[in-house]
Amino acid sequence: MKIGFIGLGNMGGPMAANLSAAGHTVVGFDTVAKPDGLTMADTAAGAVADADVVITMLPNGDILRAVAAEIHPAMKADAVHLDCSTVDVESARAVAELAEAAGLRAVDAPVSGGIGGATNGTLTFMAGGSEEGFAAVSPLFDTMGQKAVHCGPSGNGQAAKICNNMILGVTMIATCEAFVLADKLGLDRQAMFDVVSTSSGYSWSMNAYCPAPGIGPQSPADNDYTPGFAADLMLKDLRLSQMAAIAADADTPMGEVATTLYERFVENEDGRGRDFSAMLTRFSNRGRDRDAG
Repeated sequence: MKIGFIGLGNMGGPMAANLSAAGHTVVGFDTVAKPDGLTMADTAAGAVADADVVITMLPNGDILRAVAAEIHPAMKADAVHLDCSTVDVESARAVAELAEAAGLRAVDAPVSGGIGGATNGTLTFMAGGSEEGFAAVSPLFDTMGQKAVHCGPSGNGQAAKICNNMILGVTMIATCEAFVLADKLGLDRQAMFDVVSTSSGYSWSMNAYCPAPGIGPQSPADNDYTPGFAADLMLKDLRLSQMAAIAADADTPMGEVATTLYERFVENEDGRGRDFSAMLTRFSNRGRDRDAG
């Protein structure tokens, strides 16, 4: 299959490399990144010429819309625009409408699994779009990931990603709070993990991605919170969740609080550039006095 790939950063670069290693013809474009081993085009339009599928992995909805407007006229009829960015639902649906108007098919398929998943080909894709479009790109999901779920029409992939990561942000905060409370009550962290990880407090944040160093399976906490999933990206996703909640008139108070806490952590404290589980250090350095720390 001939693939155009636009956006070759920390996530897109490894995804494109896996596709190339699987025997697909991949032509890439990025304004900054120039990964070794990939054929690169001089322009985005040049990367998509004659491609059966064009994959985009871009920072936000505004950039996605601009790139779509540039590449859709250059794509061949009935090609698929597979967008793996995490953006707002409205942008995903607007780009799908642009694709349809240009005689193309569109699938929005944001990913879960981070840089490690992109490198190892173990991502999970949450896809929105037609059944036909989903079927056309399913072989690529099999190469880049371990699971792909068709969530319904265009935009629903983004909706699933936003809902999933709102849960993740909320549960990570609760997990970090619980560890700090345990510390201050004199409860050993390992003992707390042994209880919670096999009890009703079980969660992915505790069991698979524990924010306490030296506890549970290896996680970014054991590497001084070098990001697997950066706090900056968690903040982006939580903000998207609240944009969606406002648009849908959904009451999401826990999501709202989580957004506020990650805003403080990233923008006013020391969270920028650290893993999102480093929220544990924030609570460890604070007391009950909300103004302390």
